[in-house]
Amino acid sequence: MPAAVVVLAAGAGTRVGAEVNKVLLPLRDDAVLVHALRAALAVPDVARLVVVARPGEEADVAAVLEPLLGEREVVLVTGGATRPDSEAAALEVLRTDVEDGTVDVVAIHDGARPLAPPALFTAVVDAARQHGGAVPGVPVTCLVSRDDRRVVTGTTVVVQTPQAFRAGPLLAGFDRARAEGFAATDTAGVLERYADADLRVVHVAGSPRNLKVTVADDLALAAALLASD
Repeated sequence: MPAAVVVLAAGAGTRVGAEVNKVLLPLRDDAVLVHALRAALAVPDVARLVVVARPGEEADVAAVLEPLLGEREVVLVTGGATRPDSEAAALEVLRTDVEDGTVDVVAIHDGARPLAPPALFTAVVDAARQHGGAVPGVPVTCLVSRDDRRVVTGTTVVVQTPQAFRAGPLLAGFDRARAEGFAATDTAGVLERYADADLRVVHVAGSPRNLKVTVADDLALAAALLASD
């Protein structure tokens, strides 16, 4: 059964030091967002792709996407003031496909993560079908407490995207969250609060290359990693 991918591109460029949205910044020969979308489009069972743009940037995002699409259809939707608002806007576009069973899994990805490989999308989608939800992450080493007095030990991971979830419970969870005014820090938080007990959100091995462009050095590092391929 086909999956859907939501790519969030409604951020800003403040910490990168840019005057435009960081996903529109050039990364080698394409924009950051194009690299993220190219990986999603390479996944065989992705039937629907939704891109969430920042209000006022819809035309800029569409211009970046157009050369990439070919015959593939991408739905462009305007995001909200917060990440949960943007996710909810994308899920509303997918509501009919979810409710009639056309789409069984939704993966949500940050457009500022340009190096997530297609294999990672496939891994989280497959795990979500089996368990209910899947979140990729990589182990953290050399972590210290805020006061620098002790080393933090144990299994600690940095969470990445794409994150994938069974579409029906995800949509129902967001409907309940909106009704109750609940806002989670990430998508998995909605499932953990509202999903049935038999639905589990599992960890999937992420990739150290799957960095998020947050500051200018991240952009330089992403360009270097692409050049090394």
